[in-house]
Amino acid sequence: MQILDWQLLDAAGRHAALARPVAALQPRTLRQAQAIIDAVRGEGEAAVRRCALEFDGIEPAEFSVSAAEFAAARAALAPEQVAALQTAIANVDNFHRAGAPSALSLEVQPGVRCERLIRPIAAVGLYVPAGSAPLPSTVIMLAVPARIAGCAQRVLCTPPQRSGLAHAAVLVAAQLCGIEQVFKIGGAQAIAAMAYGCAGVPKVAKIFGPGNAWVTAAKQLVAADPAGAAFDLPAGPSEVLVIADDSARAEFVAADLLAQAEHDALSQALLITSSAALAAQVAEAVQQQMQHLSRLSILQRSVAGSRILIVPDLDTALAVADSYAPEHLIIQTRNPRALLERVQHAGSVFLGAWSPEPMGDYCSGTNHVLPTYGYARAYSGLSVQDFTRRMTVQELSAEGLRDLGPSASALARLEGLDAHAAAVELRLAALRRERAA
Repeated sequence: MQILDWQLLDAAGRHAALARPVAALQPRTLRQAQAIIDAVRGEGEAAVRRCALEFDGIEPAEFSVSAAEFAAARAALAPEQVAALQTAIANVDNFHRAGAPSALSLEVQPGVRCERLIRPIAAVGLYVPAGSAPLPSTVIMLAVPARIAGCAQRVLCTPPQRSGLAHAAVLVAAQLCGIEQVFKIGGAQAIAAMAYGCAGVPKVAKIFGPGNAWVTAAKQLVAADPAGAAFDLPAGPSEVLVIADDSARAEFVAADLLAQAEHDALSQALLITSSAALAAQVAEAVQQQMQHLSRLSILQRSVAGSRILIVPDLDTALAVADSYAPEHLIIQTRNPRALLERVQHAGSVFLGAWSPEPMGDYCSGTNHVLPTYGYARAYSGLSVQDFTRRMTVQELSAEGLRDLGPSASALARLEGLDAHAAAVELRLAALRRERAA
């Protein structure tokens, strides 16, 4: 990993040091995703089958997962694997249930009541990729908050394996989360099928879940179409930023960096440290540890795009991290919680030496669907709220309208909207007549 001294960099050098790998959606990717969407909308299941054969190398006999396939998947997993999934589901359920949005009713002034009601999104689509690594953990992160929110229809799409079957762990996780409708469809064609309804897949109102560039492009395209479906949040490749001082263990830091770097060649891992000695130790530990990992070819490319920045103090480290706005922020310092209050922009934060990032990926209880590529400046990680709609209600008594109506009338006329004003003033006049009578 390249080691840079932050104090020796000019403005351009600092910008380059925090630059992410280019992962913006290319025009060609958008065109290809749109072509797939158009084909699915125009040709239906035939287009989905053609895409499955072209992109997945397999055309399942049936896209819908049968009860027999669910049962076979359960039998394929060892008891300890099922137990691990159940533990993760329980923790994610506990955390997300506690943070579920609540209704609100308030009399803002006498005779004027405002309310906020919570309603689940009726139909949601959950996309679980299964490319270089199947992700049953993503099933949990999507399905559990959807269940808590009360979404009546929860549809899951995941690419088929070469066998024509969905990955067993993905199916078991889905079943444990109460998902009954699973379809062996991947890529942009899955997004199109969920957005418009096709190949037996019901139409949904909102689509959740990570994916490759074509999946991301398709989600954005269908969200821009009023007849399509909304999507969860913008995202790019996975990333982690570690803030560490001289108390941190180099082997722990190196392992944390590699844990994110193994996702994808475009994944990025950054270390910001006030210790030059630690920087050198971590760089060496990264090289040593990665030689023993199975995804070495991916790591070689992602580590080449990762960096270690030496800063004069932790104040500078926090400022640099806040500017970067990482998906995952790990703080390994003598007193990590003391720094937490000053963290403003991060998807998820991990405090201390005993809080490795994979705990959040799998089973601590928080959600691993997080904003990447700097979107943590404006977006939050997935929660129950994302699976709901908030609907407001207002109810005024005659007295409430009499007291507040003149303000509404004045504001309407200030904006030049006399029909708005009239809707209030007609009622105010009626109240005056009734009182006079």
